[in-house]
Amino acid sequence: MVFSSLIFLFRFLPIALLLLFLTPKKYQNLLLFILSLIFYAWGEVRYIFIMFLSVVLDFFSSQGIKRYRNHPWLPNVFLMISIFGNLGMLFFFKYLGFIGSLFALDLPTLTLPLGISFYTFQTMSYTIDVYRGKVEAEDNIIDFGAFVCLFPQLIAGPIVKYSQIAFELKHRVMSMAQFESGLKLFLLGLASKVLLANNIGMMWDDIIRLPVESLSTMTAWLGTLAFGFQIYFDFSGYSLMAIGLGSMLGFNFPQNFNYPYISKSMTEFWNRWHMTLGSWFKEYVYIPLGGNRKGTGRQILNLLIVWFLTGFWHGAAINFILWGLYFFVLLVIEKLVLMKWLNKRPILSRIYFIFFILIGWAIFAISDLTLLGQYLQAMFTLQPSSQWMYFISNYGVVLLFCLIFSTDIPKKVMSSVSFPMVEASMVTVLFLFCIAYLVDSSYNPFLYFRF
Repeated sequence: MVFSSLIFLFRFLPIALLLLFLTPKKYQNLLLFILSLIFYAWGEVRYIFIMFLSVVLDFFSSQGIKRYRNHPWLPNVFLMISIFGNLGMLFFFKYLGFIGSLFALDLPTLTLPLGISFYTFQTMSYTIDVYRGKVEAEDNIIDFGAFVCLFPQLIAGPIVKYSQIAFELKHRVMSMAQFESGLKLFLLGLASKVLLANNIGMMWDDIIRLPVESLSTMTAWLGTLAFGFQIYFDFSGYSLMAIGLGSMLGFNFPQNFNYPYISKSMTEFWNRWHMTLGSWFKEYVYIPLGGNRKGTGRQILNLLIVWFLTGFWHGAAINFILWGLYFFVLLVIEKLVLMKWLNKRPILSRIYFIFFILIGWAIFAISDLTLLGQYLQAMFTLQPSSQWMYFISNYGVVLLFCLIFSTDIPKKVMSSVSFPMVEASMVTVLFLFCIAYLVDSSYNPFLYFRF
């Protein structure tokens, strides 16, 4: 079940909200746990046992750490059970077939369980935080299960650490003001996904289906631009919907995107894009490896490890690893020599950023390395053609809207509106447009469900 579906909008969500508002406070987490399992099982019932396994594994691992806190080595054992258990499940389902293909082994390629890349990181961070003494181990398995399976952010994040919502799990208040704020965020995210991501995604699909040898240079660049907008509005839209749903239920989820396309460097971009994943890798990988505390050479090695893992986390394919290493190289160059130069030249820094981010999206989007090489070649062969004018004429309006809404200009305009009825009317119109689109269209993928 996806947020941008009629069954979610007009059946699951209204029923879930009504039941939660009518249920006594002490039973709300139980109901939330059950609702989240129903939400997950709707599209992935055969893998729901993994969800139960993840809940049980990390609950009892954290309890073991808590009970044997003063033992010289047992807490380490329970921590390793959690880490290797979570990573083992992730490896088995996501990477087993890929490893087999690399070494010519006859290993099965399994269907990826929805959300496994997100909830394994989420639950693993909980056990690590219990081990570090940052949070108290949760004694109620139902409350813990509600945290792990929380349906607003279960499938594609944002990655929410237990410490960020521990208080709200026990003491949240579902106020009308918070509900209204969350509803507005949800509808804005829905519009981003349905009206922008879906429509610009059709442009990318049209371009990538063309014979690569026929692509003009301008068309190839337009294709990566379209994909870049699609993945941004798709994922940031989902994140907005998740944060909005969380707010409607009394939770405050962390921000996941902060207008990354207004960046002037890759360093700034990764401080604005998928912020919860970046924070996770920083806190649980980069800093434990030594961060920047052990000299430049060690810092570069730590960055290499982090960006290799970042790429590999996104998918079991060589292009994702190349994508991670591509950003590693750019970030190291910026850190060592380029950042001071970029800071003094804002116009050139934007050109630099747009140029390299579009190359990065080509690497991310195309998993076939032969096709990727041909596509990158098409981007730089300077082949003249009027082919690109067809795509501008058909998708020019949505491209313009994507460009505008990828900046913070609409937010500034909205914040200047002092009439609540005007704002409510605008959001309502967007919602009606979304519903009309969903009724009339079957094109409604979520890109990050694949990762």
